[in-house]
Amino acid sequence: MTPLPIRIRPEDERDPPAIYDLTRRAFAPKAFASGDEQDLIDALRRLGALSLSLVAELDGRVVGHVALSPVTHESGAEGWFGLGPIS
Repeated sequence: MTPLPIRIRPEDERDPPAIYDLTRRAFAPKAFASGDEQDLIDALRRLGALSLSLVAELDGRVVGHVALSPVTHESGAEGWFGLGPIS
């Protein structure tokens, strides 16, 4: 079996619309989804709170996304990050 030529790279200025659409489609059929996962990513981006935003690209098309953003730990300890949404 030949592996797919998927490229993982940091999000760039071209990617937000594709990330939005991908995330909306990925979460839409899920019973556990709130329906605003794509809006959460946009809000974190606007706030400058996406510490890491990576896309998976196949044949020049965004086919996956993962984000890390800072979170507050109940202990008050700093340096914690939340993972997600993942699509």
